[in-house]
Amino acid sequence: MLNQCTPPGCTLWYNRLMNIRKTPLATDQYYHIFSRSIAKYQIFNDDDDYYRILELLDMYRFAEFNHKYSRFKELEMMAQTAILNSLKKNNDVLVEIVAYCIMPTHFHLILKQKKDDGISKYIGKILNSYTRYFNLKHHRNGPLWEGHFRNVLIENDNQLLHSTRYVHLNPSSAGLVDNPFDWPFSSLKEFCEEVNNPICLFKEIIDMSPKRYKKFVLDQKSYQRDLALIKNILIDNYSG
Repeated sequence: MLNQCTPPGCTLWYNRLMNIRKTPLATDQYYHIFSRSIAKYQIFNDDDDYYRILELLDMYRFAEFNHKYSRFKELEMMAQTAILNSLKKNNDVLVEIVAYCIMPTHFHLILKQKKDDGISKYIGKILNSYTRYFNLKHHRNGPLWEGHFRNVLIENDNQLLHSTRYVHLNPSSAGLVDNPFDWPFSSLKEFCEEVNNPICLFKEIIDMSPKRYKKFVLDQKSYQRDLALIKNILIDNYSG
C-alpha cells in the first residue's frame, strides 16, 4: 500500500491527475498510463479487436514472454497453455495491472512497475503488436498511436483509489453506456463480481469490499460525466 493522505476533493484530485511527469518511471511505483490513436481514429471496432488488446495486456506483462502474438496463437492450444502456465508459475513480470479500460480510440491502465523500464517495455510491445495486427487487418501502413504514451505518478492510496474510479467511469462519461458495469472491456467487473482468470490485482492492493467499491464508483458517475465536458482538464485532452 502507498502512504495515506488526507482525502482531497474531486477537483483537487483532477488537478493532481494533470501533473504529467516527464521523469523516468520508477520501479515499485504506481502509474496511470494513457495511450490514444492518431487523430482519435477508432482502432477498436469489434469484439475481436477488444479481446486482442486484452490478451496482449495479459501476456506481455510477463518478462519472459518473448513470442510474437501471431506466432504464439499459431501454436496448438496445449502448447499455448503450457507456456502461459509456466509464465504464471514463475510470476516474473514487468508490471502488475491494477486496473484497465479499453475505449474505442484509446486505453487507460493503472500499473505498478516491477522492473526497471518495465512499463516502457510493456507498453512498447503492446502498441507495436496491436499496430501490426490492425494494419494487416485493414490493409494499411504507418503508425497507429499518437506519440509516446502519457503517464501520471500515483503518489498515495487515495489517489490510487480515485484513479481506478476515473478509469472505470470512462465509458459512462463518454456516453458509450449509462451504467459503467455494462461496458465489457474494463476491469470493473473484476473488482465487483466473480470473474474467471482475472488479470488485475486490485483486491490485493486496496482494502475495500466489492459492494463498497461499486457504490464508490456509481456515486461519482454523474459528476464525472459533467466534468468530462470540461475538455481542458482531463488527461484524455492534455496536449503537453
